[in-house]
Amino acid sequence: MPSSRQTPLAPARRAAGRRCRARGARRHSRWARRATGLSVDFLGVSTGSAFYDTAMTERRAALIFNPAAGHAGDAVESLPARLQREFALSVHETSADRSAAACAEAALREGVPLVIAAGGDGTISSVASALLGTDTCLGILPLGTANSIASTLGIPDALEGAIEVLVHGEPTRIDAARANGRTMILLSAVGLHADTVGETPQDAKQRWGVLAYIHTGLKKLMSLEPFAVEIETEDQRIHCRAVAVTVANMAPPRTVLAQGPPVVSPEDGRLDLTIVSATTLVEAVATGLHLLRTAIDGEPAERDNIGFLAARRLRISTDPPQSVLIDGEEVGTTPLVVECLPRSLTVMAPRREVAPAPQPTSEVEVKLEGLPELEVEPKG
Repeated sequence: MPSSRQTPLAPARRAAGRRCRARGARRHSRWARRATGLSVDFLGVSTGSAFYDTAMTERRAALIFNPAAGHAGDAVESLPARLQREFALSVHETSADRSAAACAEAALREGVPLVIAAGGDGTISSVASALLGTDTCLGILPLGTANSIASTLGIPDALEGAIEVLVHGEPTRIDAARANGRTMILLSAVGLHADTVGETPQDAKQRWGVLAYIHTGLKKLMSLEPFAVEIETEDQRIHCRAVAVTVANMAPPRTVLAQGPPVVSPEDGRLDLTIVSATTLVEAVATGLHLLRTAIDGEPAERDNIGFLAARRLRISTDPPQSVLIDGEEVGTTPLVVECLPRSLTVMAPRREVAPAPQPTSEVEVKLEGLPELEVEPKG
């Protein structure tokens, strides 16, 4: 059975790193407990029950797809016929006059237990916005450019592999968030990440995929302009300078600017903030490589120009105003307000194998020391 990948946490190189990884250890433990099939509620039915298997034999579903997503091409045209082999299917196509969220609302009125979003991260996030707080399960077919939501959940990029998850996967409750009034499943970015995605032409994304983002990102690195940022959490205000600020509910390791903490989990009821500061191309590249390595190893970032913390609610303001990206979509400029919505979305994810749970140690979840012009002010 396919399973979502769990990165083993490497031995700590210092005490703070060991304590930071406690949070990942507890998450890993929860994943392992759920893998035994003890309890996940889907339409009021436990995934461990015989009735669940009977209920899913009906296989009613709605398909929502974006014909302009990424490299979709001929795959979009053949999707309905392919899925009709597995499901009693209704089909909803997005257009300039009909959003993915509107299609999802129509699917909800049909009463289907599974709504399948076929497209990029923006389409998936839009469909999810209509499903928050319901028992309807979100299925994902990644047909976009980055496909970061699918990647984080362990859903294969290959169409047949993703369909296998739809048919044989496991309904799983995850966190979502509200960002400037919009639904956020993946992350919100301020600064470098947002500029890179926003300035990459659509035709380049369709032709070159992720390589188009890399090309734009390298050009942006040639002219870094740090900005002043104020970050407000439930209990403190933080002032510093940065080139990128990212608030993540979940993020694959390749989204390096979100990888300050050792683990970014959509199951802990909190948001993960990463702050990156750099003034030269060499420093920026070295920082990116460090974040990628620590993300793959499951370690916290250690460079002085990287900070991170976890919070349930964050308000970010900048001087001058910076571009904001929410789940891959440009949404204006700062300020940005993000609030976690714990366990508010059910997604169809790969079934998980039982894994040994590491023992948690004491907990440290904040690293801010070393950020330029850092000031931390307690609230209240």
